[in-house]
Amino acid sequence: MRTKFLTFFIVLALVISLPAQQAVQGQKFQPAVGQAGKDVIWVPTPEELVEAMLDVAHVTPNDFVIDLGSGDGRIAIAAAKRGAKALGIEYNPDMVTLSRQNAVEAGVADKATFREADIFETDFSQATVITMYLLPDLNYRLRPKILEMKPGTRVVSHSFDMKDWEPDQTVSFEYRNAYLWIVPANVDGTWASSTAGANAELTLNQTFQKFEGILKIGGRDLPLKNAKLEGDKISFAVDEIPAMTREYGGCVNGDVITGTVKVPGGPPVAWTAKRPKAR
Repeated sequence: MRTKFLTFFIVLALVISLPAQQAVQGQKFQPAVGQAGKDVIWVPTPEELVEAMLDVAHVTPNDFVIDLGSGDGRIAIAAAKRGAKALGIEYNPDMVTLSRQNAVEAGVADKATFREADIFETDFSQATVITMYLLPDLNYRLRPKILEMKPGTRVVSHSFDMKDWEPDQTVSFEYRNAYLWIVPANVDGTWASSTAGANAELTLNQTFQKFEGILKIGGRDLPLKNAKLEGDKISFAVDEIPAMTREYGGCVNGDVITGTVKVPGGPPVAWTAKRPKAR
């Protein structure tokens, strides 16, 4: 008899406690600042800095923003609120669930999605904007993969840089910084240049988005000045004679540059440069 009563009370206790357990299970996951992750601890980016990061990257509805290590989803959600398509990559499944809930509550679940994955095993090459708040060694590990992305891709990092790849721009909020890089086209090497039928040889030495070089034309070596590379846009100038400066500008598409040359006193003329493909 005692066994029957004991069994009854155990079952009754389970039935009574079940709704409470379900309520706890239904509660929204609450992350703790400093909680451990796979490679970093979780520290959220302030909302004001999130907006500054998206501002410096000039995020528009035409962009595809991928946030590496997306935490509670705030950066991807903020990008989606600007009309952009956004994807958060996060290793912690609880944070992924939380991010999806946050996106629903923000009304952008159709634009902001989240994937449980390792950022080092994820293909993010289709992004037009990359955002991240990682650590310097993780940024450095990602750097080769980022440099292989389409020229013009914007990369914004909260607090941490990429060693000797200097940022194109820095923004500050209180005691924090965010860094912007624009993935540069690969222009290193020797190019066969042609302007209005006149042939020349253009040799460029590149370090990330910076380059220097020589334009060899008519037996003379003319050093480049005002050299600038932003994504796939390249420009530089040469002084053919002290009183005449030619300004070159073009778009890099693999091993071909097409653009124009401005000559004082005349209209712009077409300019092309071709680089032998590596075998």
